Amino acid sequence: MGKVTKTVKAITIVADKCNGCRACEMICSAFHANPRYSSSNPARSRIRVVREPLRDIYLPVYAGEYTAAECTGRDKYIIDGKEYDECGFCRASCPSRDLFKEPDSGLPLKCDMCEDLPAGEKPLCVEWCDPQALVYEEREEEVEEVEARPGEVETGVESLIDKYGLQQVLDTVARMSKS
Repeated sequence: MGKVTKTVKAITIVADKCNGCRACEMICSAFHANPRYSSSNPARSRIRVVREPLRDIYLPVYAGEYTAAECTGRDKYIIDGKEYDECGFCRASCPSRDLFKEPDSGLPLKCDMCEDLPAGEKPLCVEWCDPQALVYEEREEEVEEVEARPGEVETGVESLIDKYGLQQVLDTVARMSKS
């Protein structure tokens, strides 16, 4: 297999600029409401603002990949003399906490960069961030092309159906095929 060029979308967080307004949380939860913009429930948001109350420091954290097991990391972060554990800034949805899980179904949430928006538009959290603490970037990367072995895709789809149900998988495939 050869290499292929892939567009990588990312949101860079400039922590010093975040003022804790939570506009990113509100627009994300409204965009992902069903029907769209019908409600604003921060528990549906794919981005959260973590606050350190003593020093009034805010840090946006957006949802990453799901992890089936609790992490074993024991890293500590020190920001302005205050110690934080790794879990405070973790982007994963995991079994040990409710952060980044759909409140109704319990399914893990992941930032989708507002994939239903027209091509070329920035994710809404970036658009609505007045202090410009969230910066959107797209870059091209060369990655090794992977060929699926016979039956591998079917096994993966069956696993998704077993875990989330046929309708959820079909809805996701339909949504993804639009973009």
